[in-house]
Amino acid sequence: MGQNYDGDVEMVRQIPAVPSILDVVCKVTGMGFAAVARVTEDRWIACEVLDNIDFGLKSGGELRIETTICNEIRDSRQAVIIDHVSEDKTFSSHHTPALYGFQSYISMPIILADGSFFGTLCAIDPRPMRLNTPETIGMFKLFAELIAVHVDARSALIASRESLVLENERLAASQGKLLDAQAASELREQFIAVLGHDLRNPLAAISGGTNFLLRRIDDDQSRSVLQKMAASVQRMAGLIDNVMDFARGRLGGGLTLTKTTKSLEPMLVTVMDEIKAAFPHRQIEISLALAHDVHGDHARLGQLFSNLLGNAIAHGSEDSPVRVEVTTNPAGFTLVVENGGTKIPPETLEQLFQPFRRGKVRDSLQGLGLGLFIASEIAKAHGGTLTVVSDDERTRFTLTVPGYVPGK
Repeated sequence: MGQNYDGDVEMVRQIPAVPSILDVVCKVTGMGFAAVARVTEDRWIACEVLDNIDFGLKSGGELRIETTICNEIRDSRQAVIIDHVSEDKTFSSHHTPALYGFQSYISMPIILADGSFFGTLCAIDPRPMRLNTPETIGMFKLFAELIAVHVDARSALIASRESLVLENERLAASQGKLLDAQAASELREQFIAVLGHDLRNPLAAISGGTNFLLRRIDDDQSRSVLQKMAASVQRMAGLIDNVMDFARGRLGGGLTLTKTTKSLEPMLVTVMDEIKAAFPHRQIEISLALAHDVHGDHARLGQLFSNLLGNAIAHGSEDSPVRVEVTTNPAGFTLVVENGGTKIPPETLEQLFQPFRRGKVRDSLQGLGLGLFIASEIAKAHGGTLTVVSDDERTRFTLTVPGYVPGK
């Protein structure tokens, strides 16, 4: 990470999962104050804060690094957990608890994919708390890893945007000189490799750990925490898929299709199950009339369906169900995803399928505004169309694709 501390703080504040993580930390542990901090050799800066005890520190606020315990954490790369300061042999006489008036403390290091130390996920309270348990430590560790994945992804995106800006300036200055094809290919492959390997691997580890714990934990509070983590993992996986496809489309290569002829039902069921698991409180109604097999790239069609369904969950009214209709007929097949809610403004509707265009959302699966763009590109690659209509009561996306092969 560079030394743009304001940028680092803003980057963490833009991660949708962070407020939920801090809320879960306080509710599960009983702690009154939780924060994500950017920590360097000489600075401690609060990126995002949840303060229920009037500690007085806000987002962007700083503490003198020598008054904290984070120097020890940065040097050791190990968590510090204190159940009761007065009874702790190591920290009972430490200056930090006395200065800030807390009795319980937990801080987990946030380590990025390149091994660099970003900061900490921490919580304090003036009361003693039971924190040194495998469950609490495991929760903090998974949350710290999740924050690190988000920071890595956003850093990669910022770097790619800056690279594109610089490249545009160079092209203008050179008055139309052609970009070397080999350099462009290497840039594409390096960028896609970072997304496909360096971000997917830690995300797969978090996903595996979350699913493992969900199969073994019965209490509702713990399952709620794990379900929120699973939803964040799915958001991140969708973001990586969309950014990879955007990179392929804009840097060369384009979307690739591997077509087969089979029923759409297994793909539809898989996507529905994933979305329902991530958003169990949302009602989704589906109507299937699948009289024929479909010839196409079913993985890509699943990605398209997931993007449309995620968009409907993110932007639709929570009080009305999301409705899905899929029909095959001699002319092709049609997929409709409809959600209730307010009308999309005409100026927004005109640019809805453009990249990096997004409205205000409560909790989006497509955090960069790439989901609908990728969906439209998948439709075009299949020779189909993706359209949208919106009025005061509903928004309806319709995918029409020709070319299926009739069943027996």
